[in-house]
Amino acid sequence: MLYAIAYDVGTTGVKTCLFEIDSEVRLIAGEYAGYDLWILPDGGAEQDTEQWWQAMCATTKRLLEKTGVAPEKISGLSFCSQMQGMVLVDKLGNALRRPMSYMDQRAAQEFRDFQKRGITLSGVEVSTLVRSLIITHAVSSSVKDPLWKYKWVQKNEPELFKRVYKWLDVKEYLICRCTGECVMTRDSAYSTFLYDTRPGHEGWSHELCRIYGVAEEHLPRVIECTDVAGRLTERAAAELGLLPQTPVYGGGGDATLIGVGAGCTHLGDTHVYSGTSGWVGTLIGRQKVDVSAMMCGIVGAQEGMFNYFAEMETAGKCFEWVKKHMVEDEIDAYLQKINVADSTETAYESLYDYMSDAIARIPAGSGGVIFTPWLHGNRCPFEDHRAAGMFFNLKIETGETQMIRAVLEGICFHLRWMLECQDKKIRTGRVLRFVGGGALSPATCQILADITGRPVETVPNTKDVGAIGAAMLVAVGSGALNDLESASSLIRPDRRYEPDGRNRAVYDRNYRVFRRLYHSNRKNFAALNGAGGGGANG
Repeated sequence: MLYAIAYDVGTTGVKTCLFEIDSEVRLIAGEYAGYDLWILPDGGAEQDTEQWWQAMCATTKRLLEKTGVAPEKISGLSFCSQMQGMVLVDKLGNALRRPMSYMDQRAAQEFRDFQKRGITLSGVEVSTLVRSLIITHAVSSSVKDPLWKYKWVQKNEPELFKRVYKWLDVKEYLICRCTGECVMTRDSAYSTFLYDTRPGHEGWSHELCRIYGVAEEHLPRVIECTDVAGRLTERAAAELGLLPQTPVYGGGGDATLIGVGAGCTHLGDTHVYSGTSGWVGTLIGRQKVDVSAMMCGIVGAQEGMFNYFAEMETAGKCFEWVKKHMVEDEIDAYLQKINVADSTETAYESLYDYMSDAIARIPAGSGGVIFTPWLHGNRCPFEDHRAAGMFFNLKIETGETQMIRAVLEGICFHLRWMLECQDKKIRTGRVLRFVGGGALSPATCQILADITGRPVETVPNTKDVGAIGAAMLVAVGSGALNDLESASSLIRPDRRYEPDGRNRAVYDRNYRVFRRLYHSNRKNFAALNGAGGGGANG
């Protein structure tokens, strides 16, 4: 038996979880601490490395105190983290500027300038597109990709750029803080779209670095997710309340490990995630790419397998927006005389339940109201950082609760859109494994089943599936588990939702309108939110 600590490093906070691992992986307890996300007027989205680290330290100490597990019993640390951030560090591992989040979209000009070098296809210069597809089976085609953040700093902060030692992602910075080692797991390396996945060529691509003007010495050593990246330094151990030399594993990104923690570890398994962002992921045996729909098979934690991945920027974030701007102000939601506007995480879940119960009483289709969940632009199946959210078809009799239900339906419509785009290239799973905070709501689960027309399953500890996946890496890396495929036998569904055929017609009608709303308003988004416009996929 061994104990592992897994850090689930999200957009708005870290959930630190303690697991007991023998023939299975059991969650003992978790502690949460939040941190800031700064959305800047120029499209920037930044966080603070010191806030990340202090949240890790505080939650680790609280977790050990609450559970009574001694530091010497901890066999390893691992991470499940937000991806495609960019942390530039100096030779001492100090961050040179605030990290740029995966949501950062200020590099639009750098992206456009690069594409002016020749004829474009799907918004990407053709010769670069061809070489990238050959080398990585993908291409950096979104202004939010870390490559363009790197180019933005290079152009706009040249003096700072001269001091760059390594380019790290979020968890890679935290590994560096823990161990002093600058490394990057293969999944994080691939998300830069500079990593060669061809058999016999695996590693950083010299050619792509040359094409994009990336200094190859800025790229760290690449390791596997199950590898020991290093061991806790004296200083890091003291600040975390752990022992020096405790192994720190590579871990993985959220897109890599949430499917593992959901039990989707066999070819063809499909999981749907709804947290701050949202996505559809299907496990495939060889890489596929759909440039027009912004989808590709990304490197995962399992050798020889890839996650065919489609992402939306704001899923649960839309529901958070509703909570802040409609529920707290408009329907005066109080539970047990607790003002949930200032609530802790537990009370927030109670408000989520309150909202879900309210919308469950509204008939499918929300009275014809449709919501578009593009509150911070969109990435897939169309790339447009100017796209925005809207409520469409409001009438004098429309109530707030119908609008709240429309938000959930809009999220699920977009998930269906991405699922259907995946079906054009691969065979997705007949049953959808639904995880993340959105899966806590039975109303949302039923809406997803009805809108997609597929059975939906949920699992226990659904908000912690990423941390569960990270703990499994410790289990495999230490030899306690043979491989990650065994995850499917350890993670069993707790609920199943069958599609209600009575709602199919209204949802199919609303979905057709939902699909048309972007194409009908693309120029309007560009006019209101900046010159130009994003691409579109029919």
